[in-house]
This record gives sequence, structure tokens and C-alpha cells, in this order.
Amino acid sequence: MDIAIIADDNKKELMAQFCLAYCGILGRHHLCATYSTGKYISEHTGLEIETLMMGNVGGMEQIASKISFDEVDLVFYFRSTDPSKEVHDYENTLLRLCDVYNVPLATNIATAEALVTALESGSLNWREFVNPRSEYNMKKKQSLG
Repeated sequence: MDIAIIADDNKKELMAQFCLAYCGILGRHHLCATYSTGKYISEHTGLEIETLMMGNVGGMEQIASKISFDEVDLVFYFRSTDPSKEVHDYENTLLRLCDVYNVPLATNIATAEALVTALESGSLNWREFVNPRSEYNMKKKQSLG
């Protein structure tokens, strides 16, 4: 599966700890992340992560685009809980696109742990049938000619 990882600055350490705890599961999937989050997690966990642009200069939009093109099956987005932090349009767009395209989204560690254990147990395999770019659908397309 293709998993996008995003963490606001004050949540990067928590995201790194989460990824370290579930490194064995996450390491079997394609991971992409906004630049500083991806670099931080990769350095702390050894996970191979495709890094995109920094979140505030286009990385969030890149992930939103990937969601729109069925290139993301799961999103972990640990958002700031600081009430003074301004919510940007790109954040709302990302959340809306996850709803539109039925992409499971975790915005806190409790939901992330539920989703990663569902990923491990196979409970998210339905994404393979929904995502036209999945290995399942690519094989199906090839067999049909």
C-alpha cells in the first residue's frame, strides 16, 4: 500500500516514535512524506521514505494530488493541537479529499495505531480493489489484454 505521512513541527517526534514502534509493518509499504517529516522519520527509524516538497511550500498539495490520482491508500497526519495555529486551506483540502476518495486518515496517534493494526491484519485490503493503480488491478488489467 501507499502511505502518506505528514506531521506538524510539534508532532514530528511523536510521528517518529510511532513509525519506530511500527517500523516492521510500515517498512513493507511505500511511504511518502513531506520533506522535513520524511527526513526526520528516516533519520530516526531507518525507513525508506520518498520525500516530497516541504508541507508549507507544496508538499501538502503534492499529497493531495496523489490522493486525487489514487496514489495514496492511507494517510497519517499528526496535526498541531495548538489552538493559536492557523488552519490553512491546504489542510482542509487534504482532509476533504480523504473523505471524497475514501482514504483512511489518522490525525492522532490513537487512530493511527488502530489503522496500522488494521493494515497488518489485512482489514484495509479493500483499498487494493478500489485503487486502480494497485498491484491487484494492474494484474487484472494485464490478464484482460
